[in-house]
Amino acid sequence: MTARREERHGDDGPPAWRPGQEALRAPGTGEEPPSWPLFVTDLGRALGASGITALGRSVLRAAPIGDGHPVLVLPGLGAGDASTRTLRRVLRHRGYRAHGWHLGRNLGPTAAVVEGVPARLAELHERYGRRVSIVGWSLGGIYARDTARRAPAFTRHVITLGSPVRLTHPAQTRAMGFYRAVSGRHVAAEDMPPPEVELPPLPVPCTSILSPWDGIVSWRACLEPPGERAESIAVVGSHFGLGMHPAVLWAVADRLAQPEGTWRPFSPPPALRWLYPTLTTPSAAPLVDVAG
Repeated sequence: MTARREERHGDDGPPAWRPGQEALRAPGTGEEPPSWPLFVTDLGRALGASGITALGRSVLRAAPIGDGHPVLVLPGLGAGDASTRTLRRVLRHRGYRAHGWHLGRNLGPTAAVVEGVPARLAELHERYGRRVSIVGWSLGGIYARDTARRAPAFTRHVITLGSPVRLTHPAQTRAMGFYRAVSGRHVAAEDMPPPEVELPPLPVPCTSILSPWDGIVSWRACLEPPGERAESIAVVGSHFGLGMHPAVLWAVADRLAQPEGTWRPFSPPPALRWLYPTLTTPSAAPLVDVAG
């Protein structure tokens, strides 16, 4: 999953963090981890999201219908295809050919993942003869972005859910302990993709869905710099519940329903408008203008 070195532009933006690099936390800089209360309640809030999804089924039935193109869904660190079952089921009901990654449990950038994700994308592209959208949850979103950079001709749209696409400090994710615990299985550092903050914008449309109530990954590390075909969407939810929350499911369906080759900013439906908070980034640019 190594990107070409000439694509880096490390002089722009904050310094990137690499696995194995130790640094002191920088209080007040946005590099702190999610608060302890958010962290310890994240799983419980995720289970609550399951109930919200059940109550919101009638709303989700009104979500935009897709054009049948294939979608590859990648799980987060420590998870497998079972964790994305609800998301894939909703996408199939909306008309997409949604598929899991078939690579077992996500233990980080192992050789199986480094080789398997691009191979899975190529397989689906060949099977359907169409570009494939990639939805990645947490660390899965990092894989999605790297794979899209390597194979833009196979990729239609990239959507990340609570993914630290702009990680500048290890403290910004509370999953770093587990990541380091399984790092012995990972490929060598030179075979890993460079940090996203050192890379130019993706060559395909991309959407980062994040939550300021995420108890695992700092929402600031998930911010996608706005661009002509890039955006961040804030939702009210937990990290572990992102793949089953109605606001996220609607946003994913809405983004994937855009005709290929077109782009429009996300606008939340009136019934779910309260689930998409308007946040102000340090540049004073709102992530989602829920006022319409």
